[in-house]
Amino acid sequence: GNAVLDVVLADGFLEDVSRKALLVKQGLAAIADEFPQVFEEIRGAGLMLGLKCKVDNGKVNAALRDQHMLAVPAGDNVVRLLPPLTVSDEEIREGLARIREAARSLSEAASN
Repeated sequence: GNAVLDVVLADGFLEDVSRKALLVKQGLAAIADEFPQVFEEIRGAGLMLGLKCKVDNGKVNAALRDQHMLAVPAGDNVVRLLPPLTVSDEEIREGLARIREAARSLSEAASN
């Protein structure tokens, strides 16, 4: 527990988490704008985020799993994303690319 507190209380750590959360939220908002038939809105605070889905959240969760992403279906047709506080910018970019690809596959399946 003390080791975790040492990291979390280190100078700049929480500011960096806020910066990363903004980066993720902006990326998710862009994906929701690109695929409005899949996602309605972005919810949450910090890095504990949710994607309110227009399609069944089980299908979204399966599409994310196909992209090797773990997410958690939640109430109100939401998919939760819970990246670690130590997530890197590169991992954020990779995650957003995988979410975009999952949304693309769902969008294509809906139009066929």
